[in-house]
Amino acid sequence: MNTSTVSNMLGVSQSTIKRWIKHLDLNMERNDQGHYLFSEEDIELLKKIQEQLTSGMVLQEIEVSGGIVRKGKIKSPGNDETGSEKLAAKIEELEKRLDNKADSVTSYQLLQHRREIEELQQEVKTLHERLGALENLQGEIKKNRPADLLVFDQANSVKKPKKKKILSILFGL
Repeated sequence: MNTSTVSNMLGVSQSTIKRWIKHLDLNMERNDQGHYLFSEEDIELLKKIQEQLTSGMVLQEIEVSGGIVRKGKIKSPGNDETGSEKLAAKIEELEKRLDNKADSVTSYQLLQHRREIEELQQEVKTLHERLGALENLQGEIKKNRPADLLVFDQANSVKKPKKKKILSILFGL
């Protein structure tokens, strides 16, 4: 039986079953994908563990007894080498893909920054040209203006109304 079936049978979660196996160092049989396969003996052992936990024992105090030596499934050496070679090849392929992706992201970012720098350089050039034109215009104005001409600030030259004497207002003089 698989972990899901056993967890439903015992009324606990799958992670609880896996925690028991790991903490109590139970060597349960596994299939090719690494999933646990439970025999009737395994289920009885898990039921005993559950009973001990229900009676108030702590998981650290539980000892597995019965003299049953549990062994995991052993793969043949030929299959293991082939599997590890495949795994190494897959890891290498993933690393290459990751490197290529990192290179393409970096290239894109560099191109984006280069475009931004070129735009800023063009803006600086435009501003430099406008500043030069304004300096030339200011030089022309200085040449054409007479030196003795005084320019007053028009905002400060507001005429004040004349004060009329009280008598002239009263008698209309």
